[in-house]
Amino acid sequence: MNTVNVAVIGAGVIGLSTAVCLAEALPYCSVNILAEKFSPDTTSDGAAGILMPKVFPDIPVERQRRWFKETFDHLQSIVESSEAPEAGVYLSSGYHIFKEVPTNPNPYWTDFVFGFRTMTVHEMKRFPKHNFGQAFTTIKCECSRYLPWLEKRFRKAGGQIKCEKVTDLKQLIPHYDVIVNCSGLGSHHLVGDEGVYPVRGQILKVHATWLKNFIRDGDGKTYIYPGIDHVTLGGTRQEDDWRLEVGKGDSEGIMERCSQLEPSLQKAQVLEEWVGLRPGRRNLRVEREWLQAQDRQVLLVHNYGHGGCGISLSWGSALDAVRLVRKSLHEKPPHAKL
Repeated sequence: MNTVNVAVIGAGVIGLSTAVCLAEALPYCSVNILAEKFSPDTTSDGAAGILMPKVFPDIPVERQRRWFKETFDHLQSIVESSEAPEAGVYLSSGYHIFKEVPTNPNPYWTDFVFGFRTMTVHEMKRFPKHNFGQAFTTIKCECSRYLPWLEKRFRKAGGQIKCEKVTDLKQLIPHYDVIVNCSGLGSHHLVGDEGVYPVRGQILKVHATWLKNFIRDGDGKTYIYPGIDHVTLGGTRQEDDWRLEVGKGDSEGIMERCSQLEPSLQKAQVLEEWVGLRPGRRNLRVEREWLQAQDRQVLLVHNYGHGGCGISLSWGSALDAVRLVRKSLHEKPPHAKL
């Protein structure tokens, strides 16, 4: 097959994961990342990075299981390698606590994390306002390290990176055979998807080296995630809110809620306040279509709408995007005229 020119739009965890998978799996592709922002300025950079996804309502659970398993297996292989410190990937143990027993106490991802179990009565005494809890070990992936590591891996596979804001996909048609849209929230404007909306998330990064175990409350609006250099406290989940400014009231609310779960945080030094806009969507979109311009047809594959599950499903959805590219190129090789 002749060289296939591929453009991946977006350099967050979804764009970089997809670009790496394409460059490594399809050596006949010349893969280019086009993005306006790169690490440390992406939404992914502020993500807590704990592997614990939500369940999308209209996507077959088996497909979601595959996305999570492939991501978990990929990151676990990094954890067990000498690359782990540079990549910022490691095991994290802790507690998921609830005021009431959840409707589905065993979502699909519990089959893949380590040591998943119901917390004992003795353990729950630590959280007197909660009546049910689960303990397990999952993986934490710190994108401030992981994204530069992915970028290095992408370049090693022959990938090219261009700092370029894409506002019209049709402008890319003369130059590329395949376009992969990993623009996240940008898809609202780029492909006119009105189902994509911002979910504003605000976090605090604090110095609290004594904390070793994560604590997540219920639906995840309150959480404490210890990391390599700091502890991440969250959070907010404000839909259709485009504000990127730090809200003083939000910060105060986060600290108050987290201190109720872990009183020692009242003594923690706040290192940074951060705001990002997650790409909300009822269902994650991984699918293909064809763009037509004059006598040329270009494959367009979408991979966006992960919400707060970007890191948890990143590698699996990237591999799905690669499968769509491979299948489509086999069915309709590039440069074919209609």
